[in-house]
Amino acid sequence: MTALFTISPQAVRVIRAETKQQILADLSRCFAEVYALDAETVIEGIEEREKLGSTGFGRGVAIPHARIDGLEKPVAAFFRLENPVEFAAADGMPVDCVFGLLSPAQAGATHLQALAAISRLMRDERMHERLVSAPDAEAIYGLLVNVIDRDAA
Repeated sequence: MTALFTISPQAVRVIRAETKQQILADLSRCFAEVYALDAETVIEGIEEREKLGSTGFGRGVAIPHARIDGLEKPVAAFFRLENPVEFAAADGMPVDCVFGLLSPAQAGATHLQALAAISRLMRDERMHERLVSAPDAEAIYGLLVNVIDRDAA
């Protein structure tokens, strides 16, 4: 079995942001740079999904996501925030980890499976703690890839 989504080392970052909107804009630019997508298309897709309800998952995690044209397979990005940011999360808590996911427009079941895998990963308290305390983006990427590869095996 292969991983449900791809995450590039360049799409794992430690960022400073003040607002949810800034996070979503940075996330869209990251997806555009790393995966050669149109930033406008990405932000429109993510914002459209946010209008349905915040993707603030709870327990310090947000999982902004969208399905967009022009992708062949799901791709992900991960931001650890230097300071927690209000994200209208379900539990009212600010977020410090943002796991973005983009899937092909027609990828219904695949998109849901990838979201479920990210959700399971981010619900793991020990993993969340490791991600928050990792020294840098490279260490975060290593943690994520180990789990993603293990779960795909």
